[in-house]
Amino acid sequence: MIVAERKPLDQIDAMIQGFDKILVVGCGTCVAVCMAGGEKEVELLAAGLRMKGKLENKQRTIDEITVTRQCDKEYLDPLAKYVDDYDAIISMACGAGVQFLAERYDEKIVLPALNTLFIGVAEGTGIWSQRCTACSDCILDQTGGICPMTICAKNLLNGPCGGTDHGKCEVDGEKDCAWTLIYNKLKKIGRLDYLAKIQPPKDYSLMTKPGKYTHEAFKEAKQQEE
Repeated sequence: MIVAERKPLDQIDAMIQGFDKILVVGCGTCVAVCMAGGEKEVELLAAGLRMKGKLENKQRTIDEITVTRQCDKEYLDPLAKYVDDYDAIISMACGAGVQFLAERYDEKIVLPALNTLFIGVAEGTGIWSQRCTACSDCILDQTGGICPMTICAKNLLNGPCGGTDHGKCEVDGEKDCAWTLIYNKLKKIGRLDYLAKIQPPKDYSLMTKPGKYTHEAFKEAKQQEE
């Protein structure tokens, strides 16, 4: 899932200076799970902005709404009946959602309330860790399901650097060395021979930005349309 965190209230408040009517739009999927931009967080942000405005004697209206997802057009279309009533929109989605919302309503000012952090997993209540950098060239089959592009501070693909110390990373002694983890996992599953395989240099051309992907099932239909 995509993990994000809310920007400080003062920073968000600074973005809306000069606007009288603001709509806060939440996203009910990834950022709701990580407690950054779901319905509850929308309510808290809207309330905080109202209170701050009141204390500063600002006459402004802060309304709120949460959609299922901001990265799918079908969930953004229903907002059409609301957006014209506002000077600016605060998006509580990941960076992709903010951009898609701004694209859908390109005559409106759309402002980000969150900082998008990474693609990660839940380790416990309120704790998420990064597991994927979306490199477009997955080698997890070779590394025991542990990603060196993400877990290794240096993104090393063929074993550890010379700084690893007792299984810890030289960049951060509190973190496990990715290649120690990979070695232990491959040993556990009887695949240490994989360490002898040399991984080719990362093909960064696959990460050309902005990326675009069309599912095979829809390529033929799209070609016919064109």
